Amino acid sequence: MKTLVAYYTLTGNTRKVAEAIFYALAGEKTLLPLEDAGTPEGYDLIFIGFPVMQFGPPRIVRNFLSKKVAGKRIALFITHAMVSGSDAPQQVVMLSKELDRCRAACSGSELAGLFHCQGELSEKIAEELMESRIPMLMDFASLRPLTLGHPDEAELAAAAEFAKNLTGRQEPARAGEP
Repeated sequence: MKTLVAYYTLTGNTRKVAEAIFYALAGEKTLLPLEDAGTPEGYDLIFIGFPVMQFGPPRIVRNFLSKKVAGKRIALFITHAMVSGSDAPQQVVMLSKELDRCRAACSGSELAGLFHCQGELSEKIAEELMESRIPMLMDFASLRPLTLGHPDEAELAAAAEFAKNLTGRQEPARAGEP
């Protein structure tokens, strides 16, 4: 199986997940920042990773999905700053809507799977949200301490398992193993 793992990251959260997925894959594989992925041809599966920004996929990702991988078999991996395991109804609903927007952005492709996990909300973004003076955004920014250290080892292991399950790889990967 020939697989591409392409990712867009601003803070490094999504890159960490991309690397966990990449090392879990067997066969011929490529790891690239999204901006270097061009129009990928000849891949059996394309993993596409990105952070949720402004309640959905960033513009660069939406363009890539609609113009570069339409009709192809893809899997999404998404990072977000929503608190892991939150049972707060408002957060659960918000995350569900964000993930629905991400799924909708790939309506022209065959979506093989979707993985998401918490990422660390950057200090810069938290400050910008606080400066917005919009109560909902300020409340979200105040949760930054709960995001520190994410994605954590358990989330990265879950990302690797997601990749193995999608590609049928049974044996565990070792760090740095092709």
